[in-house]
Order: sequence, then structure tokens, then C-alpha cells
Amino acid sequence: MAERLRIALISERFGRKFGGAEAYAVNLFEILSRRHDVTVIGCEFDHDLPVKEVHVKIIKWIPSWIRALYFAYQTKKLSASGYDLVHTHALGSSGDVHVFHVVPVKYRRFFMKSRWQGYLSCFQPRNIAYLWLELSSLRFVPGRQVVAVSPTVCKQLHTAYPSVDSIELIPPGALAQATDPLLRSSMRQQLDLRDTDIVCIMVARNPLLKGFAVSLQALEKLPEHYKLLVLGADREARQYLFRYHPEIKTRVKLIDATPSVSSYYQSADICVHPTLLDSFGMAPLEAMAHGLPVVLSAESYCGFAGYVRHMHDAWVLNNPRDAEEMVNAIFSLGENLELRAKLVRESETLVQFFSWDSVAQQYETLYMKVLSLKKTHHNQPLTQ
Repeated sequence: MAERLRIALISERFGRKFGGAEAYAVNLFEILSRRHDVTVIGCEFDHDLPVKEVHVKIIKWIPSWIRALYFAYQTKKLSASGYDLVHTHALGSSGDVHVFHVVPVKYRRFFMKSRWQGYLSCFQPRNIAYLWLELSSLRFVPGRQVVAVSPTVCKQLHTAYPSVDSIELIPPGALAQATDPLLRSSMRQQLDLRDTDIVCIMVARNPLLKGFAVSLQALEKLPEHYKLLVLGADREARQYLFRYHPEIKTRVKLIDATPSVSSYYQSADICVHPTLLDSFGMAPLEAMAHGLPVVLSAESYCGFAGYVRHMHDAWVLNNPRDAEEMVNAIFSLGENLELRAKLVRESETLVQFFSWDSVAQQYETLYMKVLSLKKTHHNQPLTQ
């Protein structure tokens, strides 16, 4: 793309430490900000990119649905003029490119529950607010483009909103990382891990939704030298560990959310991601980019699993709630070095396919399409 654009990015939080969707935006605009003038409109920031920040102040103690409505209102005003294109990762009516990362609200309310439960939920202000914001995001506007980050989200959007016929699929990217033995040794020393330990890493903003409970159950049945490193541990995860599994607390390392995840991947041996609900799941892909074998939930639980093959480039769990299945997966990879090496070797092809440069190019192509459609509509003569 030769033309340098003025792009407004709407993201309530902008920083890798905030999790999958937020990290997606940072990784993407780390590339796009080199070629375009980018302004990020949001509430919280934690990055080092050369972008302009526009802060939206929101009172944190008010209900989340009121915050979402207020954020949508403010960003609509702030992005109304001065930009060639508005790219948003938040629900609301503003934006030319709307990116959907999670299960659509309407799909969750009407297709994952009984229809009566769905209708009853419509009487709750919270659900009314989020449904309205989602409908605003998907309302037809000339040039507007909807993007899904996984085939799962794409299917869910088509099911919930059959009239939305144009949905682009642009999954997250990855950047292959060279292994660094010195960094690995240093990090393991900092974490009080021995060279003989088999370290399983879980990277998640909400560990209890990503399989923390079953991972602890599996750890109890594994030999003492198997350890669990949880990056992004929240208060609920800490309370759960000390309440239900105090006997293995010395084998579990709980680390707060941090934007510097690479060094922790370097310190690990296996990535575990027995998630219960992930539209895509960036952590397993990032782990593969760091040369780790991955254990993850099947596609019905984790969208990224749709791109892998069991025992070829990953170990796929049929039931992420089954601790015995987890034990078998972790122990097999921990003891069978040949199998571990095979998964790592085969997953290199996936990492090459999911590159952030490729993702950025797809968005730039999409931007040109959006700008062309907007220009065509603007130049159309008015009908009598």
C-alpha cells in the first residue's frame, strides 16, 4: 500500500499484557504504525509504539455495560473526523473495520441457551445494552467491513446474523523466536526451577476459564518434577489454588499479567491450553513460535485447534475437563523426547503461515477495499 493513511484505532485497552484481543491489536499496529499515522482511542495503555494516544476517562466502579455504552458514545465523537479510516476492536456504531474476537452476544444468548432463556435475557439492561452495541457494529453502512479472527467466530456471526453476508477471516499472527539457552537458564533460576523439572506453561488472563482447575488436577497425579507456570494469574486463580490444592502450591508458579511473555515461554517445556471457551486462542500459537509442544482443547472449545492435527503438530484434547486425558498428554510429551521434537518440528509450518506481516498486509488490502467502496458510494448521484 503506497498511500499513507490516517488511521484511528478504537480499543478500550491497548497493551499486550491485557490479553488476546488487546495483544492482537498491538502486534498488528506495531507493523501498521511504521507505514501509517495511527491514533489509538482507549482507556488504558501499556505499549511502546509510535502512536498518538487519545484517552477516554471512565469511572471503573460503574457497571460494565454502562461503561461500554459510554465508551461507544465517546469514541463515536472522537473518531468522527480527521481520519481516513477507523479500525475498531470495540462494539459500537463507529468504525469502518469492525473486528470480532469473541462469541457474538446474540449467538451466546440465543444459540447457546434455550430460546426462552434468550428471550428472558432480553429484559436485563446489561444484555439489552450489549445486543444494541453489537447490532450497531453490524448495521449496514456503505464501506463498512466486519472481520472475524477465527473460523468459529465467522460461523457464529453468520448463524446469528444471516443478513451480514460479507465477513473477512483474518486470524492472529505469530513471530518465530530463536531459543536462547542462557535466557532459559536465567529465567528458571529466577523462578526457582531446576534443570530437571518439566515445566508446563499456561498463559491466560482468566486462568479458571482456560483450564486452570483441570491442570491442577492433572499436576497432582504427575511426578514431583512436573511444575506449572501460570502467566496472567488473577486473584481468583490464587484463591482457587490455596483453597482446593494447597498440597501442590510449591509446584505452581503464579505470575501477574505482563507484556514480556517471551522469556517465560523460553523457560518452559510444554504449553498447556485446556481452555473451555476460546474463539481462537493466541497462547498456543505463541508457544509454537517459541518452539514449545502444545496441549490444547478441541476445536469446539478452541478455534485455533481447527488448524492443527492431533499428534502431528499438537496434542488435541477431546475433553478439556478430563484430568486423566491431561495427565496422559503431559506425561507423554514430558517423557517422550522424540514425540515432543516431532510436534515442535511440524508446528513450524503453522508459525510460518501465521505471520504478523501477512496479517498486516491482509488488513491493508481490506483498507483499500473499504476506502474504494466509501468513495464509490460518496460519488453516486442522488436519486430523485
